[in-house]
Amino acid sequence: MLTNHINFSLNHVKAALFGLAVGDALGVPVEFKSRSELLKCPIKDMQGFGTWNQPVGTWSDDSSLAFCLAESLVSGYDLNDIAGKFISWREGGYWGAHHRVFDIGNATNAAILRLKSGVSPVLAGGFEESDNGNGSLMRILPIAFFLKGMDISQRYQVVKEVSSVTHAHFRSVFACFIYIEMALQLIKGLFPKEAYISMQVVVNDFVSELEFNRREVDLFNRMLQNDISLEGVDSIYSGGYVLQTLEASLWCLLTTESYTSAVLKAVNLGGDTDTTACVTGGLAGLHYGYNGLLSAWSRQIARFGDIDRLSNQLYKKYS
Repeated sequence: MLTNHINFSLNHVKAALFGLAVGDALGVPVEFKSRSELLKCPIKDMQGFGTWNQPVGTWSDDSSLAFCLAESLVSGYDLNDIAGKFISWREGGYWGAHHRVFDIGNATNAAILRLKSGVSPVLAGGFEESDNGNGSLMRILPIAFFLKGMDISQRYQVVKEVSSVTHAHFRSVFACFIYIEMALQLIKGLFPKEAYISMQVVVNDFVSELEFNRREVDLFNRMLQNDISLEGVDSIYSGGYVLQTLEASLWCLLTTESYTSAVLKAVNLGGDTDTTACVTGGLAGLHYGYNGLLSAWSRQIARFGDIDRLSNQLYKKYS
């Protein structure tokens, strides 16, 4: 299945980049808070300080690494350049909300240290089952704009390479692949439920043609064989495990009717609040558009002008 008929606008790019950053910033102040705590005192608006003692509108490593990827893509697809920008972020706060790092996942940290020591980007990410945090899923969205015109095998290979810079296990790669395929359906203009069904068909057809580990693929059955939106909230988990984050983000998108309600629902699940809302916010942004984001939130985002410029550069490169 080709994607060369997918046309995207500047609105798509801005909605994706600001969408993920706004979700991230909503979640940063309450990261690690439990669902029960947030049920008693839910997040309803952008706020600051809290868990990381950061000003209002501060986004985390999730957005920083997504922006590093996006900026690298502006110059073309180069895994070594992506790796270099990740190192610059860790070492000097490059693309940090306030030019510094205040949060980094263990697997991402270990992978970037390997990159710094000279390990190839395709070998730097963890390959073990225990290496399946959500650290590649949270940053993968910008690659969707590079994939226009590629067939599904090429798309999978690129997603695998980009995920593997920090997370190389099949589970992380496949979660990123599903997420990007969902994003591409939304870019086509499908409504979330239609996009979800179309994504299932595309991914299931692709899987049926290849000899993937069936045990691994079956872990995704709630998303690929069933309808994740029919699950009750008590069966939706929101920790740092990549499978949980992907399920939660799809569930939040499919069970709400606005960008605002989607990201707030994601944050108020508790746990890894910034990443769940970041991943949700990227997809919700693609559907509801830049104007669908609450402008008061977007304007509070750190480095608004830099993100706006990056959106324009990425659009000009791949439109």
